[in-house]
Amino acid sequence: MKLKFLFFAISFLTAIHVFSQNTYVFLGSYNKNKEAESIQVFQLDTLNGKLTKITAAKNVINPSYLTVSPNGKYVYACTETKTPNDGNVSSFEFNPENKSLTFLNKQKSGGENPVYVSVHKSGKWLVNANYTEGSVSVHPLLENGKIDSLAQNFQYSDGSINKERQTRSHVHSAVFSPQFDYLFLPDLGADKIRCYGFDETKKQPLTETKNPFTKTDLEAGPRHFTFHPNQKFGYCIEEMAGAISVYQYENGALQKIQRINTHSDKIKEGFESSDIHISPDGKFLYATNRGKENNIAIFSIDENGLLTNIGYQSTLGKHPRIFALDESGKFLIATNVISGNVIVFKRNQITGLLKKVGKEVKMENVSCVQIKKI
Repeated sequence: MKLKFLFFAISFLTAIHVFSQNTYVFLGSYNKNKEAESIQVFQLDTLNGKLTKITAAKNVINPSYLTVSPNGKYVYACTETKTPNDGNVSSFEFNPENKSLTFLNKQKSGGENPVYVSVHKSGKWLVNANYTEGSVSVHPLLENGKIDSLAQNFQYSDGSINKERQTRSHVHSAVFSPQFDYLFLPDLGADKIRCYGFDETKKQPLTETKNPFTKTDLEAGPRHFTFHPNQKFGYCIEEMAGAISVYQYENGALQKIQRINTHSDKIKEGFESSDIHISPDGKFLYATNRGKENNIAIFSIDENGLLTNIGYQSTLGKHPRIFALDESGKFLIATNVISGNVIVFKRNQITGLLKKVGKEVKMENVSCVQIKKI
């Protein structure tokens, strides 16, 4: 009888916790005006896709890319992005009960123009990619959410063949492997996907690996990277080529098995591919195109990890940079930098297709979105 009661009590408390969780949307922007709300936080209604603003942060310049800590308590941002001779990573404490987003501290990013920031699953390490100077930096994270001083920084000088955009390295993202034991760095300037081992127990966690980089096609311009939920495949979106390369993945090694365009065949030039994500069920991949096309390319994924294009969805704005899927896979949210609008799409989980829902949010130079259930 006692066991039955204990089981009931645990189930009841678990149900209360799940029910009490809310889904929050964090938006960053290219906004050099310190008086402007450069980071905004919304609550997502997971029934109808409506966004309701709950808080914001000022006095921060160009928080162009954000990530949320695994426990949902802290937000980390690339700040002073596209600011000559500057670049920082900043931390904020998010309190959903008080509806507050409070600045904690910042540290130098280790290079000019930080464009991507990731947090290790342990919540103890922050990694950021610096675009202009082509480098990666690692910072320890303190228990109070603040960023500690720089632990490691690696800079690269090699470029590739495009004389306008690839005179030197431009690291565009820093993505952990599914087990968080490797770190992958798509380098647009060098046409490489760099790789390090990651040992969270060391004071300097980045370690050399027997596969220090994977070469991409020339003038590909690798930008962002994601892994399939089954952990067997990796997908790299190539900004300059407007393509996705598919890789078989195992223990830090990538072997290319497919390359497919993100843009439609009718567009021969004037495209820039941007962001890439996979639905939680692993059945569909989404990728954004900017330039002559402002849309989301939709692909089905077969059991061998290969992609088939099944359609396109306009982002209903100009220059979609970053988008995100919620944890349930029910919603996709896209940000359009030039038109300054945020669009919520409901995702058909059977067909993979998208349909706009709710009312768009306006935010000047909105550049990034992250979604987190807390």
